[in-house]
Amino acid sequence: MDELSRAQIRDLMAQVLANQGKVLPDDDATDLREIGFRSLDFSELALRVEDETGEELNFDAPGLRRIATVGDVLDLLVTLQRQ
Repeated sequence: MDELSRAQIRDLMAQVLANQGKVLPDDDATDLREIGFRSLDFSELALRVEDETGEELNFDAPGLRRIATVGDVLDLLVTLQRQ
């Protein structure tokens, strides 16, 4: 299947947060701690991307430690789809 766009991944991220009663801010520079986006949430988002694309994402711990903002999450998932 085709890769998801940044906007599509953002929509999935908003759904993950909405399930917890949280709202994804419009600003990609928002710190993940401010919105309560945890590693478990990232895992759920990554699984949703995999389900949508039918492809497994291969990411490493150092890559995950570098994400701090909403934009970092989106950038990482867009990049991982291309590997």
